[in-house]
Amino acid sequence: MPVSPPVPPSGAAPPVPSGPPPGRPRRRSRLLAALACVLVLALAVAGLAVLRPGPVAGWLGDPDSTGTAVAAPPEPTPPAVLAGPDGNAPLPTEAGIRAALDPLVRAATLGDRVHVSVADVSTGQALYGRGQDTPTVPASVTKLATGVAVLAARGPAYRIPTRAVAGANPGEVVLVGGGDPTLAVNKDGFYPGAARLDDLAAQVRDALGGTAPTKVIVDSSLFSGPVFEPGWDADIPTGGFGAAITALMTDGARKNPAEARRTAEQTNHAAERVPQPDLTAGRQFAKLLGLTGAAQVARGTAPAESGATGTAPGAELGTVESLPMIRLVDIMISESDNVIAEAMARQVALAKGKPGSFAGGAAATDQVLGELGLPAGEISLADGSGLSRTNRISPSLLTDLITMAGNGSHPELAAIFGGLPVGGWSGTLGERYRAAATSAGAGVVRAKTGTLSGVNAIAGTVTTADGRLLTFAVLTDRTQGSLDESRAALDRISSALAGCGCR
Repeated sequence: MPVSPPVPPSGAAPPVPSGPPPGRPRRRSRLLAALACVLVLALAVAGLAVLRPGPVAGWLGDPDSTGTAVAAPPEPTPPAVLAGPDGNAPLPTEAGIRAALDPLVRAATLGDRVHVSVADVSTGQALYGRGQDTPTVPASVTKLATGVAVLAARGPAYRIPTRAVAGANPGEVVLVGGGDPTLAVNKDGFYPGAARLDDLAAQVRDALGGTAPTKVIVDSSLFSGPVFEPGWDADIPTGGFGAAITALMTDGARKNPAEARRTAEQTNHAAERVPQPDLTAGRQFAKLLGLTGAAQVARGTAPAESGATGTAPGAELGTVESLPMIRLVDIMISESDNVIAEAMARQVALAKGKPGSFAGGAAATDQVLGELGLPAGEISLADGSGLSRTNRISPSLLTDLITMAGNGSHPELAAIFGGLPVGGWSGTLGERYRAAATSAGAGVVRAKTGTLSGVNAIAGTVTTADGRLLTFAVLTDRTQGSLDESRAALDRISSALAGCGCR
């Protein structure tokens, strides 16, 4: 599982070309050296110690967050998978990029709605646009917007609590879901390092003292509204990539997390999900407390908080906390985890005082992006994962978003880069960029992909042959060819940017 890299101190700003910028002006800010470090993936792959200086240490809960790197025993220095960008490399020209991309975006397999945006990360200048401001179905590329919104709203260090409180009657324990989709039953959970119910059960037994547990009440009221988004295709709830979204669940609602972990690569992370994740979690917790039988678990709500202590109704009996937000965003993007994405969207909603629902998450994400100065009129969401066909995002909003996350103006947003797949190397891009026509993108494209039937999208960063870091987004929602043909056509576009100086 990838680990977000450090955010190093800023370096010198690259020179800004003279004369009027090509295309629509974008935000201008200094490019941090962060992206150079972000592009070192071998640390996570090899399982070596990762240095996390500065704010990242605090976000991940490291004991030393003063800026001094803390390392495990010395290990051989791993080779960089990707070369770092050169902030002083020459800026591509609008004409140069147009010459490289115009023939490729007209590929018949991509259909008649191919919307593209290309911008320079360092200066924010728009370098190429084709329907760049047109809201388009983004599929899983939506997760970039969700990731930025939750990092801005909650902060990279935020952890989601799962609590147990005393119920109204002696021996009753209320399990209160806080919206952590990665919560595990025990050490064999799907997500390494996740909070665990067995740890919470141990706290509860200690807090109860001589009082024996008699019943578990499941409180998942933090989330509201439908558990499936109405715009999802009919096969999503049962197809293994989606699940009922409830405030209490274990292992992303997977029925058999150990098997899902073993078969993740073969199944592309699809797994059978339980129909009622909150009740399933409650039964698992009851078993840990020594209770048996379905009658010992029921839905309900926790007594109102009154500052009670001991075992009085509402008194806290224990709490466990999720991985920090920076890690949850990593997993969401690298694995394209739809359940985590929906939970993250609800965290945005809760942070903004909105209902923890599909509608609340969508409205809050739109609000946060607007507060960041992004063109909120170019995004309209129904969910946080991109499974809904009613979602719309413009390519230019995506390149604006990536530029903002990468230029150092908001260092907390740089966490979205840690999980981005690398062309020809990892994640959803692991098997792509290997053909001769696209090999220039191998190792220099980092991007989030999106796929629904008839919809193919990709957005991320690419380093040109001259070492200039660009951001790009290509969204198509009327593709004509096969999935492989459409993906290859998209890969040729980003590979053309990687293989030229475009001047």
